[in-house]
Amino acid sequence: MATALESPRSPAARFGSAWYLRTHLRLLLRVARNDLWARHAGSHLGVGWVFLGPLLILVVYAVVYLAIFRVRVEGLSSAQYVVYIFCGLVPFLAAAESISTGITSVIQNKAVLNNTVFPIDLAPVKCALESQAIMFVGLAIVLVGVAVTHSLTWTITLLPFVWALNLVFLVGVNWILAPLNVIFRDLQSMVTAILMVMLVASPIAYTPDMVPDELRLLLGLNPFAYYVVGYQQVIMLGIVPSMVHTALMVLAAVVPFVLGSWIFSRSKAVIVDYV
Repeated sequence: MATALESPRSPAARFGSAWYLRTHLRLLLRVARNDLWARHAGSHLGVGWVFLGPLLILVVYAVVYLAIFRVRVEGLSSAQYVVYIFCGLVPFLAAAESISTGITSVIQNKAVLNNTVFPIDLAPVKCALESQAIMFVGLAIVLVGVAVTHSLTWTITLLPFVWALNLVFLVGVNWILAPLNVIFRDLQSMVTAILMVMLVASPIAYTPDMVPDELRLLLGLNPFAYYVVGYQQVIMLGIVPSMVHTALMVLAAVVPFVLGSWIFSRSKAVIVDYV
């Protein structure tokens, strides 16, 4: 029990699980990279599935909204609208991958609960990092689409800022959900349903202006929606996010990160009794 919970005087106990990002970052990146390759080892396409999987979903999503629902965004051509969809769908696919694997990260890695070389605190973070492979592949497709449709603007330079905040948000969410799932195993099934709601409640294939006033609250309560809009603005629309929007993205990243770091660090003693 004593090894699962840091000494009250240790930096990790005072600063939470985020302390290990400072002390074990290189190890974390190496383990995440190796796990990503190992996950696809033995398959014919290997890591090619990281490219093919998101691409197939993007194509299906574009066909459904463009050819079947015939949704259009004012000021965007059909090709630009497809890229607009991709700007929001790619981050969602990465977020869904991060959260669905991150929530089980403690249970899947219970063998390292008392491991001081690779602290269990980093398992949820590793899931968030591995999901960024989808972002790299998806955004590469998006950037090609932006160039082909002649939609490239200087605001694309703000993409790393939005991306970094989005990643901080995912790490914080994983830190909160992973220990809770150890105690409440039904949470995993609930999150699957919540991800479906998040998909619909995020303005991926529509703009916030299209949402009726009576449903605006649902959109506002979805923190991920702020990042979707942020990606679409800086990549496709050539718009700099407003100060309010930027503040909301920062808040949506910092609050879960700080809270999750504290929750995970304090819950490790309890986790040992449940796994």
